[in-house]
Amino acid sequence: MPHEVQGVVSRAKGEPVSLEAVVVPDPGPGEAVVSVKACGVCHTDLHYREGGINDEFPFLLGHEAAGYVEQVGEGVTDLEPGDFVILNWRAVCGTCRACKRGKPWYCFSTFNASQAMTLADGTKLSPALGIGAFLEKTLVHAGQCTKVSPEAEPAVAGLLGCGVMAGIGAAINTGAVTRGDTVAVIGCGGVGDAAIAGARLAGARTIVAVDMDDRKLDWAKDFGATHTVNSRGKSEDEVVEAIQDLTESFGADVVIDAVGRPETWRTAFYGRDLAGTVVLVGVPTPDMRLDGVPLVDFFSRGGSLKSSWYGDCLPSRDFPMLVDLYLQGRLPLDKFVTERIGPAGVEGAFASMHRGEVLRSVVEFG
Repeated sequence: MPHEVQGVVSRAKGEPVSLEAVVVPDPGPGEAVVSVKACGVCHTDLHYREGGINDEFPFLLGHEAAGYVEQVGEGVTDLEPGDFVILNWRAVCGTCRACKRGKPWYCFSTFNASQAMTLADGTKLSPALGIGAFLEKTLVHAGQCTKVSPEAEPAVAGLLGCGVMAGIGAAINTGAVTRGDTVAVIGCGGVGDAAIAGARLAGARTIVAVDMDDRKLDWAKDFGATHTVNSRGKSEDEVVEAIQDLTESFGADVVIDAVGRPETWRTAFYGRDLAGTVVLVGVPTPDMRLDGVPLVDFFSRGGSLKSSWYGDCLPSRDFPMLVDLYLQGRLPLDKFVTERIGPAGVEGAFASMHRGEVLRSVVEFG
């Protein structure tokens, strides 16, 4: 029988979210119902509320989640009730051109549940990133469930579902940071600090954290930054010079822009060494334009300019590995959890996020 649970819903652009009754149907073919235990409050959820993704209101928010499989639908063979899973929004199809080329982390046709979750009056909800997990139970495609060790705490494991994976993957998968590299990370929120943690895990010898907030720079040190640069009041050229000063005057081998603004990208471009790599993982808004970079500089500086989608991750490969590293004490995922709240606290968590007071607020369910 369908379940009726309380969920966090965004009804209109810019309006505060509300807790409302949500109807979750039994799983159909290829689907699963997951009992959500924890879900991080991500900037993407705020983008949905602000109309920055699309206008398909009302939205059922939440997507950085972990929990236990409760029911599976017809044809699901690799999940069973009781499995501990992290939800992901890259359920690879196996048949698109990226998958056929052996690059499933670029899958262009990922799966979502076919059935809709609804409000009590039957209004269809648009689940954030095809998940919608600010509620006690959610309906997803079975491919969106990645099994990991049940020894991991849900509030910690769930963060791999989006922002933390994006940052770690930007360093390890997209940037290909390796032993002895020098790395600079611009923007030290959750994604930037995850990139710092990833660079440290990969063996970078120098990791420069750049931000305008001393509190965030202190957080960056906890994740492995060896040096910090407060960019407040500094020009782009001054920040570039500061990065160069900390990397033997050359610039960093890999610079990761976790902000996604023209000025931070230009800083990343000029803050790298010759033939170095720029990784853009911060998400720009559609109106932003890149100006002031002569075309000859793209040629003469060489190297790679990359965008990182979801940290170029393959959930089935990366989630279990990163959870195991966390359980071994080699990856401090627990440090991303700033506060634990109930679903009624999501709107307040958005305000804390906007003020830069948290890395992650995590909604917990009983």
